[in-house]
Amino acid sequence: MKKWFRRLGPGLLYAGAAVGVSHLVQSTRAGASYGLVMVAVVVLANFLKYPFFKAGPLYAVHSGKSLLEAFFQKGKWAITLFYIVTLTTMFAVQAVVTLILASVLASILGINLALWQLSAILLLICGAILLIGKYHLLENIMRWVILLLTLTTIITLITAIGSPDLKIDFATSFSFNEITDVFFLIALVGWMPAPLDIALWHSEWTLADIKDSNERVSPKAVNYDFNVGYWGTTFLAAAFVTLGAIVLGNSDAELSSSGSVFAGQIIGMYTETLGKWTFVIVGLAAFTTMFSTTLTVLDAYPRVLKKAAILHHKPWGNNSKLYPILLAFTILGALFVLIFQLENMKQLVDFATTISFLTAPILASLIYAVCKPMGDKVFDKKDNWIAILGLLFLYAFSIYYLWTKYF
Repeated sequence: MKKWFRRLGPGLLYAGAAVGVSHLVQSTRAGASYGLVMVAVVVLANFLKYPFFKAGPLYAVHSGKSLLEAFFQKGKWAITLFYIVTLTTMFAVQAVVTLILASVLASILGINLALWQLSAILLLICGAILLIGKYHLLENIMRWVILLLTLTTIITLITAIGSPDLKIDFATSFSFNEITDVFFLIALVGWMPAPLDIALWHSEWTLADIKDSNERVSPKAVNYDFNVGYWGTTFLAAAFVTLGAIVLGNSDAELSSSGSVFAGQIIGMYTETLGKWTFVIVGLAAFTTMFSTTLTVLDAYPRVLKKAAILHHKPWGNNSKLYPILLAFTILGALFVLIFQLENMKQLVDFATTISFLTAPILASLIYAVCKPMGDKVFDKKDNWIAILGLLFLYAFSIYYLWTKYF
């Protein structure tokens, strides 16, 4: 068991980055608003995106290079796409995941601080963890955080299903004729299980893990690590949808449209419905969900920007201050959004979601193009067919979104 646990690494970092807004907020809201049918939507989205996320770590272990390096070799347009996706979304994404973490922590501990102030403290703590412990500490922390998150979520789910006062309803109010329903579905699927650029992050984490490890890291071990993280997050997403349907779907309370307020509501409503004894468990589940996302996302942006900078100018690879500078850049950008753009947070998140959603088919096409020549090493015959279906799905869904919004 101990050996099995220690073999897990970048896959859990992926899991930490993937859970968060898409799980705690979007999946829970999906269940509360539209019922258990959304479990099928979540599982289907994860299934169709599986090959593209899998490509990140497998390409890295087989080639010794990251997906970002492969993009760079495709030409300037490919790396420009990376910059567009990253620089237009990173501050809003980092700000909102930290804000929701702050909201959850304030709800649990009753902290009477402005949310932007608590967010600033949390960003500094996470930044210190990354600077002091680097990748090794990040990986060790995430092993235990994801384990705690999984256990607390399972306990909460079992408690909810076993509650005699809660009914399970399979009916749904979702309609493709309702524009608000369609836009919610797009937001849910667009970030389910996560934005596709996390595949680039995962390849960087895999290379860092190989460098950090004293043993040879085999493709089989990398594939195992990825599958545990990927299907683990799929299970957690389905669990949060189910909790939303059972607990919040049976409540008459009005749910806030604000992600940070909604996250705080969840703890109170779960505790009220399931019993006061669940407060600690539910609180831990919510906190570990958002802490894992905040910490891993804060590591990922400086890490991939550092790699991009080195690809443009190789001598920067010898600069040990580059990662800390980019980490500070990410923190300051997120704080700027939290302090000066808090009123526009919903619009910023919608913008980030839209950018991630519309660029996903192009990113997926690029990933497919650079990995297909490697044959069965990355995409076996089954994965290849799923990837083709996934590409059709991503392009069709993006066209449908644009048509619905502008025509």
